[in-house]
Amino acid sequence: MLNETDLLQALRRHWEYASLDQDITHEIYHDDAVLEFPQSGERFEGVENFREWRRQYPAKLKFHTRRITHRDDLVIVENLISYDGAPWMFSVSLMEFRGDRVAHERIYIMDGWEAAEWRRPWRAERSADPAPPPP
Repeated sequence: MLNETDLLQALRRHWEYASLDQDITHEIYHDDAVLEFPQSGERFEGVENFREWRRQYPAKLKFHTRRITHRDDLVIVENLISYDGAPWMFSVSLMEFRGDRVAHERIYIMDGWEAAEWRRPWRAERSADPAPPPP
């Protein structure tokens, strides 16, 4: 596994280039990496497969990384994602590393929602980064 500084730099570079350069974006993966979207049931095997469909992706993506947490060979990245300038959605990537590259990634994408008023008596103050970044 990469040291923390190199890991964070590689992951930030990954999302910085996500809609600009698919060769740079995919530097973090092993050739035999697996990418899954559990919400749609899709599974892509081999970095060449998901690099190529991402090259064909019909929307312009924009990312904002909120938090990166890692333990041993597991990294969890919490992002906001926007498709073609649409409202921000929440995204979580679970990335399993083998050595210094990603071997398996699972991505979840979902809309946010307003907190239910009836839960107010039990909840803590809002998290430090509740709002999407400016456009």
